[in-house]
Amino acid sequence: MEKNSSNEQKSRLIYSLRKTFKLKEILKVTGFPKATYYYWVNCFERVNKDELIEKEMLKIRQEHANAGYRPMSELLKQRGYHVNHKKVQPLMKKLGLRVTSYWHKSRKYNSYKGKVGTVAKNKLHRRFRTSIPHQKITTDTTEFKYYEDGIQKKCYLNPYIDLFNSEVISYHISKQPSYQSIDIALNQALAVTSDCPYRRTFHSDQGWGYQMRDYVSK
Repeated sequence: MEKNSSNEQKSRLIYSLRKTFKLKEILKVTGFPKATYYYWVNCFERVNKDELIEKEMLKIRQEHANAGYRPMSELLKQRGYHVNHKKVQPLMKKLGLRVTSYWHKSRKYNSYKGKVGTVAKNKLHRRFRTSIPHQKITTDTTEFKYYEDGIQKKCYLNPYIDLFNSEVISYHISKQPSYQSIDIALNQALAVTSDCPYRRTFHSDQGWGYQMRDYVSK
């Protein structure tokens, strides 16, 4: 260990003298092995390069508080640092850049609890296309899992989608499944589609929220 430390110090000294003297002359006078010198020079340059990347990563983290190693890799590339995500991950660990909030893969929330209210008739009969805007609207509830400060949490998305062009015309997000969230998004969708000259159809699954008397009556 002491020998390596001594070689490192000598290499740093020789490296600093290169601007004044020729490298060949310095190595000859000091009797320092050329191979050992270049080994340490490569180490210095690698460390210096990592320092630049680390500084840029800290800047990025200030702008993107929860960028994981993959987004961090892409952001570095955009700034001229072509670094593989496999290198970025250990650097983030070294700098203590933890991700405290991120999304897990979503899944369709199964809200079916049997018949708890009025079950509407299926008016679409798998005819999920239309040439008329705002005529056929579909909706369901999707569950998302995410982490915040290391704690797993959930939220629920209620979107209303126009089958004319697959546009999301309204939505509402809540921290727990509720009829209120469904109703807020529904009222927005009703307002947006009020310009349709034909009878509108709102299609959903048979989840409990969509069987509520207030929902069906609208």
